[in-house]
Amino acid sequence: MFSGQSDQPDDARVTIERLVSGGEGLGRLPDGRVVFVAGALPGEVVDVHIVQRKRDFARAKVRALVEPSPERHGPPCPAVALGCGGCDWQQARFAAHLDWKVGLVREALRRTAKMPDVEVHRGASVPEWGYRTSMRFAIGDGGRLGLRMPRSREVVVLDDCPIAHPQLASLMRELEVPGAEEVSIRVGVASGESSVWWTPEYAWAKGLPRSAARGPRARVHETVAGVSLQVSALSFFQSGPAAAELLVHTVREVAGEALTTARVVIDAYGGVGLFAAAAVPADTHVMLVEGSASAVRDAVVNLADRSAEVVCSPLEQWQPIAADVVIADPARTGLGGEAVTRLAACGAGTLILVSCDPVAMARDSASLVRAGYRLDHAVALDLFPQTHHVEVVSRFVREAAT
Repeated sequence: MFSGQSDQPDDARVTIERLVSGGEGLGRLPDGRVVFVAGALPGEVVDVHIVQRKRDFARAKVRALVEPSPERHGPPCPAVALGCGGCDWQQARFAAHLDWKVGLVREALRRTAKMPDVEVHRGASVPEWGYRTSMRFAIGDGGRLGLRMPRSREVVVLDDCPIAHPQLASLMRELEVPGAEEVSIRVGVASGESSVWWTPEYAWAKGLPRSAARGPRARVHETVAGVSLQVSALSFFQSGPAAAELLVHTVREVAGEALTTARVVIDAYGGVGLFAAAAVPADTHVMLVEGSASAVRDAVVNLADRSAEVVCSPLEQWQPIAADVVIADPARTGLGGEAVTRLAACGAGTLILVSCDPVAMARDSASLVRAGYRLDHAVALDLFPQTHHVEVVSRFVREAAT
């Protein structure tokens, strides 16, 4: 077993077997220990330099490509060469990304949930570039906006960002906020509006258009699946309207007839009401449960014209009600045991889980199975092109009592 002694070699040649959930390539050192290699692609032979040693694994960076993957190409964004940590898969051709993300989901279900036979379908992707309408930036030299290097506080100042929507990228280039720590920008494609918020709030800004709303309660409006949604600066929303629309379409498709015939739907972690307003049929009663006060204020506006109840509460403290369908879209960490218990108590025949981390999705799947559900199938979506992040929409069906 690896002892962590300093006489271990710092360099090695490894073959990359596959990609793992954090986006790194997995290989094995000559002594058999696992090594995670940032930037490496499946099938590549690479010379690596060890940057972190643990008892049973190591992390490394690529020193030289010995046998590059046919999927490898030069990252089109110059900020990647400067160390920007925003896009960790730009070195790979976009056509390969979604298949790899399907593999990440299957591997998580196999290793974490012990469910190797679950069907994981290849869904769709948003456009390769210009898809982000909401981004959070760090502050670099002169108050200019940028993104941090991986596993670092160092900031790479950006002259442009190809994954940002042109309206957002224009604001990013012009804005300077000396004294701030972070800046969040959101634009509404449908409305042409923009909101900007930074911390600490007393910092002054240069280059902020008069038309941009400022502060944590600033709002933009976006249209998804024909529905207009109010989104405040403090409220979570998807990476852009294309992602939100693809997610709504997939939730409808995965839920199928169970959603179209439901009388009562629970929208757990409902945010500003994306699913309640755009995925749930208009004549169905929906209860939205959300812990963010900002998102709840938005949801009340967004659901004002339909049969809906909006509850401001952490899901773990919410009193369950009977429902036909549950839609749950938790944070990256997943549901957790108490949330699973509350959702299972609704007695819904169908539960749709929206996950943004494959390992958390696999943990939640195992918990839901223990709570009496069967994982019917899952669909992997690419809502974050050029990165390893994968969104998963899963259908769970309540098992008949025996």
